[in-house]
Amino acid sequence: MAGPVPPAQPPPGPPGRPLLRRLRPNPLRRRTDTVRAWVGLGVLLTVLAAAPVAAAVVGDSAHRHYQDVARHQRQTRHLTDATLLHDAPRHPEPGSDEERRTRYPVEVRVVTREGRTRTTRAEVPPGLTGGSTVRVWTDSAGEATDAPMTGREVRSRAAGWALLAAIGVALAGAAVHAVTGAVLHRRNLARWDAAWAETAPRWTTPM
Repeated sequence: MAGPVPPAQPPPGPPGRPLLRRLRPNPLRRRTDTVRAWVGLGVLLTVLAAAPVAAAVVGDSAHRHYQDVARHQRQTRHLTDATLLHDAPRHPEPGSDEERRTRYPVEVRVVTREGRTRTTRAEVPPGLTGGSTVRVWTDSAGEATDAPMTGREVRSRAAGWALLAAIGVALAGAAVHAVTGAVLHRRNLARWDAAWAETAPRWTTPM
């Protein structure tokens, strides 16, 4: 009586780089190996061609967008004097480099472009006493805000989006290659299972 048919085990491929060994003539090369190699080469060439284009298009679009944002900020924000309504917290280590970089939110009184006086919260250096005057940026409503974006910040953000676009193209190409490889691998296993199920009974010994 024949025993159960053991699972099929496809033989390992020939040594060498995966892409190159699938393109070289080889009697052990399967059709799916050739297909996967050409798909990989096509994906690689597509990524190399599309990534710079995507980066340029997205980077240019982002640059124009942030230029418009910076222009709007320059039109709606202005630098004005603000008076502290109470003392700002003191830094634990006066005179340190960290103290010079640290800012604390404090209520201040500002005068808007329309001449109205209003209260807002602004980031100020530590240790300032109530009644001190600092220069802060305010928006059209008189709220304290950040300074308008500089040209360097515009270029930096645009470059970041361009890099993300190039990475996105590369990841999409890698995903296509991985999915194609998985589909072809499952097809190979199915064919090996079918061939082994047909061959294995002739190799078994009756009990």
